[in-house]
Amino acid sequence: MPAPIRLRELIRTIRTARTQAEEREMIQKECAAIRSSFREEDNTYRCRNVAKLLYMHMLGYPAHFGQLECLKLIASQKFTDKRIGYLGAMLLLDERQDVHLLMTNCIKNDLNHSTQYVQGLALCTLGCMGSSEMCRDLAGEVEKLLKTSNSYLRKKAALCAVHVIRKVPELMEMFLPATKNLLNEKNHGVLHTSVVLLTEMCERSPDMLSHFRKLVPQLVRILKNLIMSGYSPEHDVSGISDPFLQVRILRLLRILGRNDDDSSEAMNDILAQVATNTETSKNVGNAILYETVLTIMDIKSESGLRVLAINILGRFLLNNDKNIRYVALTSLLKTVQTDHNAVQRHRSTIVDCLKDLDVSIKRRAMELSFALVNGNNIRGMMKELLYFLDSCEPEFKADCASGIFLAAEKYAPSKRWHIDTIMRVLTTAGSYVRDDAVPNLIQLITNSMEMHAYTVQRLYKAILGDYSQQPLVQVASWCMGEYGDLLISGQCEEEEPVQVTEEEVLDILESVLISNMSASVTRGYALTAIMKLSTRFTCTINRIKKVVSIYGSSIDVELQQRAVEYNALFKKYDHMRSALLERMPVMEKVTTNGPTEIVQTNGETEPAVLETKPPPSGLQPTSQANDLLDLLGGNDITPVIPTAPTSKPASAGGELLDLLGDLNLTASPASVPAPQISQPPFLLDGLSSQPLFNDIAAGIPSITAYSKNGLKIEFTFERSNTNPSVTVITIQASNSTELDMTDFVFQAAVPKTFQLQLLSPSSSTIPAFNTGTITQVIKVLNPQKQQLRMRIKLTYNHKGSAMQDLAEVNNFPPQSWQ
Repeated sequence: MPAPIRLRELIRTIRTARTQAEEREMIQKECAAIRSSFREEDNTYRCRNVAKLLYMHMLGYPAHFGQLECLKLIASQKFTDKRIGYLGAMLLLDERQDVHLLMTNCIKNDLNHSTQYVQGLALCTLGCMGSSEMCRDLAGEVEKLLKTSNSYLRKKAALCAVHVIRKVPELMEMFLPATKNLLNEKNHGVLHTSVVLLTEMCERSPDMLSHFRKLVPQLVRILKNLIMSGYSPEHDVSGISDPFLQVRILRLLRILGRNDDDSSEAMNDILAQVATNTETSKNVGNAILYETVLTIMDIKSESGLRVLAINILGRFLLNNDKNIRYVALTSLLKTVQTDHNAVQRHRSTIVDCLKDLDVSIKRRAMELSFALVNGNNIRGMMKELLYFLDSCEPEFKADCASGIFLAAEKYAPSKRWHIDTIMRVLTTAGSYVRDDAVPNLIQLITNSMEMHAYTVQRLYKAILGDYSQQPLVQVASWCMGEYGDLLISGQCEEEEPVQVTEEEVLDILESVLISNMSASVTRGYALTAIMKLSTRFTCTINRIKKVVSIYGSSIDVELQQRAVEYNALFKKYDHMRSALLERMPVMEKVTTNGPTEIVQTNGETEPAVLETKPPPSGLQPTSQANDLLDLLGGNDITPVIPTAPTSKPASAGGELLDLLGDLNLTASPASVPAPQISQPPFLLDGLSSQPLFNDIAAGIPSITAYSKNGLKIEFTFERSNTNPSVTVITIQASNSTELDMTDFVFQAAVPKTFQLQLLSPSSSTIPAFNTGTITQVIKVLNPQKQQLRMRIKLTYNHKGSAMQDLAEVNNFPPQSWQ
C-alpha cells in the first residue's frame, strides 16, 4: 500500500473544502484508508493514522474504531507511539471492562518505567480517564511516585491522586503520609498541585480538615514570600509573582479558616497584606483581590478587614470590565445581610449600575438595591427604582414592581407616600405587577380614611382615556364605587379638586365595561362600582338601572350573574340596597396564636386561593377546588364549598340567598341539618367576612400532616360549640430551608359525606429558617360521624422553581370526627 498522507497534509486538504458535504466526503475517504491500514496490521504508519483519527474526532466525526490501535501504541517501546497512544486513550476509550483491564497493565508497567516522561504519560492518562477499578489497582503506584524526589513526577502524581480521591474517597488516608512534606517543596509546580490535593482532601473529609488546620502558618508563610519576593521571570505574570499559586492558597485558606477562630486569626494579617499590596491595574491583580475578598467574607475575620473587603468590591464597581462589575455585585449581594452598613457606603455606585447596558449587571444591581433599602433612605432609593422601572426592559418590570411593593409596605414614611408610590408603579408597570397588588392597595386605601378623597381623585385622573393598565383600572373602579360621592363633592384638601359630575363618573365606568382592553375581572369591578354608586348618586339612578339590566344577558357568565343579582336588588330587595351597598369597613388581617379563628375581612380573594362562593345553577364550581375532585378516587368527592343553610334564616343576609333562585347551596343531604351560617352570597364578595363559629378547645391532639423538602404542615383541632358536627382545623405551614417559599397555596378535598370550607390564608409567603408560619382555617362538617380522610394539594415557588405535591392525610385523631 502507498504511504498514507501526513497529518499536516490532511489538515490542509480539509481546510480547502468549500462545503460541509465536501469535507464529509474527504473524511470518509480518509477513514476508509485508515481502516484498511489497520486491517493490514501496518505498524509503520499506525501512529500517524491514530493521530489523524484524533484530529477527525476533534472535528466531531466518529473515530471509535481506533480504540484498540491506541492500546497497541501504548504497548510500543517507542516514546512517540506511547504519546499518541495515551492521548488517544484519553480521548477515545470508553468504560469497557476488557479494555480497562489491558489499560491497567500497561499503565502499571509504565508507572515503573525508567524514563520519567513515560511515567508522566501514564500518570496523566490515569488522572484523566481512570475508572474506580483502575484507581484501586494503581493507587499504590501513585502514592510511591508522590514521595519521589523528582519534582516533574511529584506534580503529576499529586494531580493523579486528586482524581483517585474523587473516584475512591476511602483511599484518601493512603496519601496522608505523602502530603506531609509537599508544602516544603521549592518548585512552584509541585506547590500548586499540592495545594490542589490538600483542598480536595479537606473538602471531602472533616477529619482531614481538622488535621490540615495546623498547616495554616506554613501556607501563610508561602503566600507572604510570594507577595514580598522580587521579580522572578519564570513565575511573573503582569508584574505579580505566580498569581495562580496565590489564588489556590487563598482558596485553601478559606476552607481551613471557615468556622475556626484560631485559623482565622492566623491568616488575618496576611489577608490584609494581600488586599493592600496587590496591583489593581491588571486583571491578574483583580483575580487575586476577588479571591481575597471571598476568603475574608467566609472566615471569622475582623470587622475592619471585612470593611476593607467590601471597599475592594466597591472599587470593582468602577471598573470598565463588565465581568468584574458583575462579580462585585454578586459578592456584595451575598454579604449585604451581615455587613449592611459597609455596603451602604457604596449605594450611589450600586444605583449607577442600574443604568448599565448589560442585562446581567442590571439585574444584580436591582436585587442589591432592594437589599439596601431601609427606613432612612426609602425616599431616595424609591425615586431611583421608580425611574428604573419606567425605563427598564419588560423582563425586569415584574420583579422590580414586586420589590417596590414589599419595600414600600415595610418602610413607607407615610400613608400618602405609600399610596402615591404604589399608584406610580401601577401606572408604569401596568399588567406586569403581581396578582395581589390590587387587593393590597385596596386594603391600604380603605385603612387610610383621611386619604379617601385624595386617592379617588388621583385615580380618576390616572385612568382618563387610558384603560390599558388593568390593575390600575381595577383599583380606580373600586375606589370610584366606594368614594364616588367624595369625588363629585370636591372634598380634597391635599390638592386642587377636580370638577366632576355624576354623569362623567358613570361615563368612565361604562367605558371600562365596553373597552376591548378590559379583562373579565376588570369589567366585574366596573359593574359592581356602578351598582354601589346607586346609593351614592341621586340623579343617575335610572341610568344605573339600565346598565345593570343590559348586562343581565351578557355572554360573560360572571357579569351576567352579578347583573342578575343586582337587578333583583333593585326590584325585590330595594329596601335593603342602601344597607348592603354601604362603604366597606376597615380591612384588617387578624392572626392570633393558637387554633382560633383567622379573620381576613378583605373581600378581595387572590386567584390562587380556593373560592368559597356557591356555584351557579346547573354548573360545577369553577374554582380551583375542581382540580381536586379526582384526588381521592371514585365519585364520592366533594369540592371546597361553603356550608350554607338549607332553609331561609330570619336575617336580612338570609333573605338575600333567595336572589339565586332555587340554587342548592349545600351538598349535604336534606335530612341532615346544616349549621346556621349567614354566608354572604356572590353579590357581597366585597363585604367583610365575620367569624362563622365560636370555637372552644376540645383537647384534640395535633398532627403533622405533611413534612417534605423543608416544608412542614401541622393540623390543630377544635370543636365548634354551635354545632358538634363541625370540626375546625387550623393548619400551620413552616419552612426550614434557607430561602422563602412564595405563592403558597393549600388545597384540600374530602369525600361527599363531608362538607369542607377553606378560609383565606394569613399570607402567601412562608419565611425561611422557621422564622414565621402561614396559618389557614379549614371547617369540616361531619354529620354522619365518619372517620375523616383528606387529600391535600400544595403548590409554591422555591429557589426559582414551581413546586407541586399531593398527599393524603389519614391519621386524624378519633376525637376530631367522633
